[in-house]
Amino acid sequence: MGLAKTEIFSDQQNEIASFAKVFGHPARVAILQHLFKLNTCVCGDLVSEIGLAQPTISQHLKELKLLGLIKGSVEGTSVCYCINTEKWHEMKEILNQFLNQDISKQGDCC
Repeated sequence: MGLAKTEIFSDQQNEIASFAKVFGHPARVAILQHLFKLNTCVCGDLVSEIGLAQPTISQHLKELKLLGLIKGSVEGTSVCYCINTEKWHEMKEILNQFLNQDISKQGDCC
């Protein structure tokens, strides 16, 4: 398997790719939607809500937390998760700049 060679790309390019990757699985999208819908910390009911096994949910939560889009706190024997609104807004700004770069261009190229 080849190396990604991420070091040859800018920090911003790597960050945009990381955001795109986290949205690349519908389970992670469903988890984020569920957290937004409840608008509170969620402890443990994601398995029944999403419909995947606990280890699978845990792996997706790990990916979302690693990127900083969610944050977790330990309450007793469970971990509760919620949207990290600061990082969410930061991500939206970065992705909007990337996705809106065509708006300032005039005319067709071909």
